Amino acid sequence: MELQIQSFESGSSAGNMTLSDAVFACDYNEPLIHQVVTAHLAGARSGTKKQKSRSDVRGGGEKPWRQKGLGRARSGTNSSPIWRSGGATFAARPRDYSQKVNRKMYRAAITSILSELVRQERLLIVDDVALNEAKTKQLVTNLKNLNVENVLLVTEEINENVFLASRNLHKVGVVDVETIDPTLLIGFDHIVISKEAMTRLEERLK
Repeated sequence: MELQIQSFESGSSAGNMTLSDAVFACDYNEPLIHQVVTAHLAGARSGTKKQKSRSDVRGGGEKPWRQKGLGRARSGTNSSPIWRSGGATFAARPRDYSQKVNRKMYRAAITSILSELVRQERLLIVDDVALNEAKTKQLVTNLKNLNVENVLLVTEEINENVFLASRNLHKVGVVDVETIDPTLLIGFDHIVISKEAMTRLEERLK
């Protein structure tokens, strides 16, 4: 298939680019995408919370008072959860939330998302994602010329001027092609990618 290349500055046509049908013309597999995105988000969870159980708190080795004769409730240990400074009943423990996703599944999910973005005309290829100066105003003008909002800019290598210019724009993200993931692809309305980054991405997914 062929997609039009647009100028990043003016939004005008800058030629065409031939893309592989094996990567950009796949069926939309929603269950697979859901599974991969869920696994990706689960892997980002730290799972580092920890509380002390009755075996972790200090004390508890001696019976606080005798069993009978004092008119008080029976007690066997001061580390009991019902005591002040006692251990937690169901204490939280460090946990690994990561889920296994095969490389083949991950690539299939990426290609499925990219194919759907192409069908919905939400994937735009530009000649180069670059700015001569780190000016937010210039970046906003370029995006208006491309007629996009809530956009992810994908470059072969991060352009420092583009990165600095986008920091104050909460609906604009900038990543290089090596750090792209399914969550980023579905989290923006439009994906603007340079032709060099597109070539590299295509080679990675073939």
